Amino acid sequence: MIGTVTSRPSWFVQVIFAAITFLSFGARVYGGITSTFVRSEWPSVDIPLDNEVFAVPKGHNAPQQVHITQGDYDGKAVIVSWVTTDTPVLSVVHFGTSPGRYTLSAEGRATNYTFHNYKSGYVHHCLLEGLKYDTKYYYKIGEGDSSREFSFQTPPKIGPDAPYKFGIIGDLGQTYNSLSTLEHYMHSGAQAVLFVGDLSYADRYQYNDVGLRWDTWGRFIEKIAAYQPWLWAAGNHEIEYMPYMGEVIPFKSYLYRYATPYLASKSTSPLWYAVRRASAHIIVLSSYSPFVKYTPQWMWLREELKRVDREKTPWLIVVMHVPIYNSNDAHFMEGESMRSVFERWFVRNKVDVIFAGHVHAYERSYRISNIHYNVSTGDRYPILDESAPVYITVGDGGNQEGLAGRFRDPQPDYSAFREASYGHSTLEIKNRTHALYHWNRNDDGRKVATDSFVLQNQYWATNGRRRRLKKNHYLTSLVGQIATY
Repeated sequence: MIGTVTSRPSWFVQVIFAAITFLSFGARVYGGITSTFVRSEWPSVDIPLDNEVFAVPKGHNAPQQVHITQGDYDGKAVIVSWVTTDTPVLSVVHFGTSPGRYTLSAEGRATNYTFHNYKSGYVHHCLLEGLKYDTKYYYKIGEGDSSREFSFQTPPKIGPDAPYKFGIIGDLGQTYNSLSTLEHYMHSGAQAVLFVGDLSYADRYQYNDVGLRWDTWGRFIEKIAAYQPWLWAAGNHEIEYMPYMGEVIPFKSYLYRYATPYLASKSTSPLWYAVRRASAHIIVLSSYSPFVKYTPQWMWLREELKRVDREKTPWLIVVMHVPIYNSNDAHFMEGESMRSVFERWFVRNKVDVIFAGHVHAYERSYRISNIHYNVSTGDRYPILDESAPVYITVGDGGNQEGLAGRFRDPQPDYSAFREASYGHSTLEIKNRTHALYHWNRNDDGRKVATDSFVLQNQYWATNGRRRRLKKNHYLTSLVGQIATY
């Protein structure tokens, strides 16, 4: 489609460019929309344990719950994780660039844990290092007839115009609505998932069923998570503080099962970290860890923001669980404490977009900030701010708690679009200046692109020296894409 752009009549290009300009600057105009769509939702109950989506792979001690994440700072390593139930065996991954030909291998380690009377299987984590950019790798885990094979694609080399498509999923759980979200996501063309927290919802169970529901969720997401990296953020349902069961160590199950490359970004905790991938610098924060001044997370973020190089990774994305701006009755203003600590940093560093979950609905803000507010002045309302991020809540994956259907009325000025439905988002970075964003609603089994816009990169848009880029640098790629939607 891009190849046919030059054959379009001039009026067509002018119309498309006008549409791009309108969409790019749409966030500068107030006029929020509250969707009136009402769906006939499936019951928000967990899928029964005997459903095929939770099937245990065949073979004695076969690897299960396979998932991968980025393993280093720059996208040249992958952490492969899996579980074996009976014996620890060696945590070895055989891999290579041709199917069935594994010329390389890496060895990791296996651990297990108890939760009340539940004893986990052996949880393996293995780091594959020194990978080539933009290369498909095939990997095998397990032994003999019980071995299993998968593949993944490494990202392109880090650079300002490296295109990449992220999926955004949050508050997933393991209901039929969750399954609908996963199935729709599989056809999105996205290459990695930014997961904004609340994974299995196993904490809604008791005693041994907590661990069992972590196992089912691991098998549930394997059809995607074994083939492309999920970058994890922890939510409140990962805390699992359950004194009545003798379990008082926060995030215990999550930390054993889901590895993150936190050491690569000089973090002191797996709960907050950063990676660079293609043209994006992604910062993951923990809403349920201390973040006020002088705490480890606060000190780490201060230093990490200094490491951001917008010449190499122009897109600065932040992922967290609790939204800073939210106009739903559910969890209203729970993000206010983090906003008061970090919002000034987000604006000063021109963060492009902040993804959150927690609220089981979808909402997008305008570019606004409230950094002038303090208890001694009357400047207590958010204002339009071109240096501020767009705040997007994608807590609509499909868990058993159901949708958060009560939005506050009237709709606040900072809210651009909101709807209480299940779905997922995609962010497709085209180049250093523009990206295409979509929120896709699960409409009773069908995927419906409901909220779409062109996201303009704030660093390159406001730096005068960068404006010397050729006018058609991004237009040709966007014309074909916009015409498709």
